[in-house]
Amino acid sequence: MTSLNLADMLALFLSVIGPQKVLLSFARIAQTLDAKSVRLVAVVAAVASAGIGFVCALTAPWVATFFHISTPALELAAGVAFFVYALALVFGIHIDLADPAHVPVSGSGERAVGVRLPAGSAAGVAAGAGAVAVAGEADPAHPVSSGVRTLLLPWVVSPLAVAAVLEESLLAGSWGDRWEVGVAFALIAILNAVSGIALGPVLGRTNDNVLEVFSRLLGILLAAVGVQLFLIGLTTLGVIQPSH
Repeated sequence: MTSLNLADMLALFLSVIGPQKVLLSFARIAQTLDAKSVRLVAVVAAVASAGIGFVCALTAPWVATFFHISTPALELAAGVAFFVYALALVFGIHIDLADPAHVPVSGSGERAVGVRLPAGSAAGVAAGAGAVAVAGEADPAHPVSSGVRTLLLPWVVSPLAVAAVLEESLLAGSWGDRWEVGVAFALIAILNAVSGIALGPVLGRTNDNVLEVFSRLLGILLAAVGVQLFLIGLTTLGVIQPSH
């Protein structure tokens, strides 16, 4: 992450936040939302992601100063956060799901908010299972909010992407360079939206078992990326020697 060349920045952001990181989430959304809702979610998520990228790019020096953040700290924090997220994918744990207490239970038009059934009762077990079953699905009644929530961690506020934007912006020597960082990030956000709109509905018709297999494979690769970024942070601090 040392070049401010536009082509290099596009390649960097493509690797940390490209379609390969978000299409599985689009597939989950497309399983429960219609094509129009998927397109709307893609556009809203792209705008939100690009906005966050521009804010991080333009304010990086002040953010780093205000929070006393160093480049190694960014690398270590992003590496740990992304490793935890990837490890959850490997084990099939969807850590970005909604709280089951705020998700409608299957077969019921009411939300299970403030309703507590005995933990050991058959009704309590059934209600809990129903809530968990739908927690990971986008809600057709609220397609934008539920869909964007599913895309938050892998795309809209990806730890690797935020760290990359901040670091590239901290290396920038002028406002023009920072704007270039924001533009590169926004272009990848647009590419993600186009990819999600084009391929999301197709992936949404893919068998759940196939998606789970790809999710776990992707989790292994992303875990390696998280570890690599953590090692880069340790190398920057001088804790370990750079490999040749």
